[in-house]
Amino acid sequence: MKKIAIFLSLIISVSAQDNTAPTMTITALTSTPEVTTLAGSGSQGSANGTGTAAAFYLPTDVALDGSGNVYVGDQYNHLIRKITSGGVVSTLAGSGSQGSTNGTGTAASFYKPSGVAVDGSGNVYVADKDNHLIRKITSGGVVTTLAGSGSVGSANGTGTAASFNYPSGVAVDGSGNVYVGDWGNHLIRKITSAGVVSTFAGSGSAGSANGTGTAATFNHPYGVAVDGSGNVYVADYLGNHLIRKITSAGVVTTLAGSGSSGSANGTGTAASFN
Repeated sequence: MKKIAIFLSLIISVSAQDNTAPTMTITALTSTPEVTTLAGSGSQGSANGTGTAAAFYLPTDVALDGSGNVYVGDQYNHLIRKITSGGVVSTLAGSGSQGSTNGTGTAASFYKPSGVAVDGSGNVYVADKDNHLIRKITSGGVVTTLAGSGSVGSANGTGTAASFNYPSGVAVDGSGNVYVGDWGNHLIRKITSAGVVSTFAGSGSAGSANGTGTAATFNHPYGVAVDGSGNVYVADYLGNHLIRKITSAGVVTTLAGSGSSGSANGTGTAASFN
């Protein structure tokens, strides 16, 4: 299933990149710009419950399945949470303590899980950031490691033969390929459904060059999304302040952003981000 949160009108209300106190809620934005709180008390915690009776601790990403369930990377709780369309919050997977154990539900562990994505079969993919792993959770809550050795690196390969450097964002296409914002490596990686990891785009050095495959550069890419035609969109986060587009053939262009910090609206490079 396509994970393009802006089209699904979901946002995360977290100010984690500045010195203000974060608002630990999951917020829904309707098509008429009416903002409501789907879940979260606004105070840090890990309580399950309905609506504002539940609590989170720096939730970082959300994904939506075909039944209207929302999945949350609850980063500082080391949990993956599930919210029904009625606002009922439960823990899909994670013990609440940092670790990298595979298992079912609360028998599994994560270490600051960041990005989440969900496919058409209800499998949830997790950028398990501080473990340097990509994890997979079935609809039954069974957690396995899809790819990653658990050590920092940039090796391509299958399953645990591959390595990542603080992977932060994930997206999954209709064929089951997972795309990863490999933050510390300045790369966009691709993982097949069989766990084969390759470099989709990026040289591995920080930069903002457009080009094809490894001729292009990124600077700590974070969030990723993929559309129905296989185009990948990247929040090119630290220093570049850009939104990049990568075609299915690996051609990287700048979709929007001047490259300087700002908040201007406009077309293409006339707009700015911070």
